[in-house]
Amino acid sequence: MQYLSVATLVLVIILLALVIILLTRKPAVQERQESSGTIAALGTLVSQNLKEGRAAQLDQLSAMEKSLSGRMGGVTDQLGQFEKRLHGFTAETAQSLENIRAAVDKNLRALQEDNNRKLDDMRRIVDEKLQKTLSDRMNESFKLVNERLEQVYKGLGEMQTLAQGVGDLKKVLTNVKTRGIVGEIQLGAILEDILAPEQYGVNVATRPGSRNVVEYAVKLPVEDGGFIWLPIDSKFPGETYGALRDAYEDGAREQLDACAKTLVNTLKAEAKDIRDKYLEPPYTTDFGILFLPFEGLYAEAVSRGMVEVLQRDYHVNIAGPSTMAALLNSLQMSFRTIAIQKRSGEVWSVLGAVKTEFDKFEACLTQTQTRLDQASRELDKLVGTRTRAIRRKLKSVTELSEAESETVLALGEDAAEPEE
Repeated sequence: MQYLSVATLVLVIILLALVIILLTRKPAVQERQESSGTIAALGTLVSQNLKEGRAAQLDQLSAMEKSLSGRMGGVTDQLGQFEKRLHGFTAETAQSLENIRAAVDKNLRALQEDNNRKLDDMRRIVDEKLQKTLSDRMNESFKLVNERLEQVYKGLGEMQTLAQGVGDLKKVLTNVKTRGIVGEIQLGAILEDILAPEQYGVNVATRPGSRNVVEYAVKLPVEDGGFIWLPIDSKFPGETYGALRDAYEDGAREQLDACAKTLVNTLKAEAKDIRDKYLEPPYTTDFGILFLPFEGLYAEAVSRGMVEVLQRDYHVNIAGPSTMAALLNSLQMSFRTIAIQKRSGEVWSVLGAVKTEFDKFEACLTQTQTRLDQASRELDKLVGTRTRAIRRKLKSVTELSEAESETVLALGEDAAEPEE
């Protein structure tokens, strides 16, 4: 029925399109007449088709209504049967679920009881192990704490000792005389390690008739067999150097320049003191040594150009611990060179005596060689001529066996005598 309506509608649309085309192509009067006839025919045809379509649709609707009524009756019967089956299945499902719920509840209660029992056992075991572990850990911790406390007490004792030592060192370094003693002890240790005791002196008055004594003076040999003194004095301007280090840490430029100037003036004053008190050529060298006991102080003096200034103005060289050791090692090598030069005359005397004795030894060897040649000639004569003469005389003598010859000549007895 639906397809028929669609076909009728399509046909009407086609007819209308044809009418419009005809109206656009022919003259107006003729076209209107033809169009009126065509439209009338089309209207009749459409009305007839519509009537037929409605009649067919009504027939189809009646048939469909009957078919639907029959099918609805069958569906209603099937729904009734399905409802009965659903009620039965629902009852069976409810019973099965009830049985399952009861079984699950029973199993859950049994599982819960078993879990509770196992949890109690586990809790008891865990408590026992935890108590034991906790006790062991506590004992170990207390033991470790006691050991650490003992170490802390020991460290505190060492820190107290160190603090006392630092305090003593501070007292030492704040005392001018004590600071000088520190440098003097260090200088003495360096001299003792490198030089022999007879190569230097302690608290020596290097200038004749002077009561000023220098801490240490090294003996330098001279050509006439004597020696001259090399004065070495230790100085440690601790307060000035400490103030300079503080100025470096603070970064104050003005304070740094002032402290550096003070240090330079202090070193110049110490060098002048060494020159005026201890230098007296030809009894001493024409220069002395100013020993600075710390490398930092020595480096600061070098960076300030004090090496050249003190050498030029005061004839004093500055030395730190490492440079002092190098200087003493070079002096030790010079001592050995001078000793070798002194002993070179003795070496030449010994070589002259050896040469004289060697000439005598050569004459003795010549005489011995002559005598050996004479003895060799006599042995050749004895072995050659005399032996041949004896053999000629003994040709007629019958030879004896070895045993008989030993018996006759008593060789066995002679051979036995050395064994006694």
